[in-house]
Amino acid sequence: MREADGAPGKAASVHGAADISRMVRRQIASRGVGDLRVLAAMRKVERAAFLPESMREFAYQDTALPLDCGQTISQPYIVARMAEIAAIKPADHVLEIGAGSGYAAAVFAEMAAHVCTIERHAALADYARSRLQAMGYDNVEVRAGDGTRGWPEAAPFDVIIVSAGGPRVPDTLRHQLSVGGRLVMPVGTTAGRQRLVRLVRTTQHDFDEEWLDDVRFVPLIGAEGWSAEAPEPPPDIRLPHLIGAASRPLPPPEHAAFADPFERFADKRVVLLGEASHGTAEFYRARAAITRRLVERHGFNIVAVEADWPDASALDGYVRHREPVKGATIFRRFPTWMWRNSEVDGFLRWLRAHNAGLDEARRAGFHGLDVYSLSESIAAVLAYLDRTDPETARVARERYGCLTPWQQDPASYGRAVLGRRYRECEKDVVAMLTDLLAKRLSAGGDRDRLFDAVQNAELVAAAERYYRIMYYGSAESWNVRDRHMFDTLERLLDHRGASSKAVVWAHNSHIGDARFTDMGRVRDELNLGQLCRERFGDAMAAIGFGTDRGTVAAAHDWDGPMEIMDVRPSRPGSIERQFHDSGIGCGVLMMGEAREALRAELGEQRLERFIGVIYRPDTELQSHYAGVELARQFDAYVWFDQTSAITPLPGQKNASEPADTWPFGV
Repeated sequence: MREADGAPGKAASVHGAADISRMVRRQIASRGVGDLRVLAAMRKVERAAFLPESMREFAYQDTALPLDCGQTISQPYIVARMAEIAAIKPADHVLEIGAGSGYAAAVFAEMAAHVCTIERHAALADYARSRLQAMGYDNVEVRAGDGTRGWPEAAPFDVIIVSAGGPRVPDTLRHQLSVGGRLVMPVGTTAGRQRLVRLVRTTQHDFDEEWLDDVRFVPLIGAEGWSAEAPEPPPDIRLPHLIGAASRPLPPPEHAAFADPFERFADKRVVLLGEASHGTAEFYRARAAITRRLVERHGFNIVAVEADWPDASALDGYVRHREPVKGATIFRRFPTWMWRNSEVDGFLRWLRAHNAGLDEARRAGFHGLDVYSLSESIAAVLAYLDRTDPETARVARERYGCLTPWQQDPASYGRAVLGRRYRECEKDVVAMLTDLLAKRLSAGGDRDRLFDAVQNAELVAAAERYYRIMYYGSAESWNVRDRHMFDTLERLLDHRGASSKAVVWAHNSHIGDARFTDMGRVRDELNLGQLCRERFGDAMAAIGFGTDRGTVAAAHDWDGPMEIMDVRPSRPGSIERQFHDSGIGCGVLMMGEAREALRAELGEQRLERFIGVIYRPDTELQSHYAGVELARQFDAYVWFDQTSAITPLPGQKNASEPADTWPFGV
């Protein structure tokens, strides 16, 4: 038997222990599980050891993961929550129904004297037995069989935990519970949606019941559960019907009327426009159509995008008819197709033409918000200082010297700062930024050029923090990035004056309020949308985008080649499936106009798909879905039932090329 409060288990390697600790802190303790014995048990068991090799990269995410035989390993929070509700004591005799791979049994075994666990599928029972034995759990017995029948010869049990959802608590399990014993089980009238019930046996004949959390478990199959031959329950048609009735149909983005519904956001200071992937043409075309309307008719003069500042700065010169920056390169870093595509090219050409008829102060700019361009930003600062203040340029080169080895591979910087030589980099880059900020306060001349240099210095400081923190794998690296994007947006608004108004193009994961997604609830992450909501309140709007199926431009791995991939039809029960089932081909749902019943439904947590520049269809549930409350995440949601990939532009681009082929040389 393992000691319940001893050292970490055999499987918890140093790297695994750090991941487990982070998981327990963010996904379990932060969500209200406070039983110290439960938290200690969760820290001792390496979840990855109970997963197939292909699933181990997702081991410490707060999600159920697939196993053989159509079964799943429960999400860590649910395992911890059920253990806490069951109030497992050190001397308890525990029965678990639904062994799966053995993970939950290992957690319970850390807390109890003995665990019996039953798995319906013999192959999974063998797998669980081998994993538990390999990890030294000699206080666990595994058998294959019908869990609804319990384990009569080992009864009574102090605790029974059922890891599958049934239509009722089986009478057999009730009677295998000792007096004073606790049973925890998901119960519901459909096979896919249940509530946790806690049953306490108070006498030989009496039981107290307490109904708790809404949950979703695989069905409990057996003589006193669901039938293995029973058909899947019909889909819930109420929510799709409500969505269809409340949504406003839209013509294609190229149609002049496409932007009409978005006039309601004309009085906002900031309008955030999302996307469900970085490689879908309809999302780019729709954002372009909405942005054109806001710029043309309503005075929006900033277009800020999820892109590197120096690259976007070169394009800003193009759209505002400023002199090109000699030698500047545009969007050559992976993923090049994200901004080097025909959809963006068409919008930039329109923006340049629109600006041509305006005086310089009224021209709309194009700016990058992101944090990645360390090398380019250092070069931009030095180039500006070489022109305006050669002595300060010399000092800047000395200060940035500690970052020089990492400019082309900044992700390695985080590891390097563990050594003493590079620990002072932060002070140097902040000192450079402070000097430039002071220069801006006293400077005349070209305010835009100085603003660009200061912004590049801000970016170097943020990038230094980002890559330093990223080495430890914490949520704070995401937070540094999105805080930088927000700070950049605020500086742009301040720079353009009190009447400035901004449209932002970024992924749904950046612009939807993180507090109402797994990002904020589970991973302690904030985002641009949350920060804008907290800063601007009703003076901002966030508009999300979604699709059911089609094609997308993406890569399988970071720095991999771009491919045109098929997007799988959305998962049953997901936000996307609800919109698909509504029958809308293309439309928009305004949350503020939706009836209370619809807002309540969309205020419940459901899965939403997030595809970035990486798409892995084979692990889509784990890689690309997360829980959200759509009605609180966005102010509006634009739907395209079927979408197509963006069209990447060929070749390289140098900003010194002639104006008739600039910005992208097509």
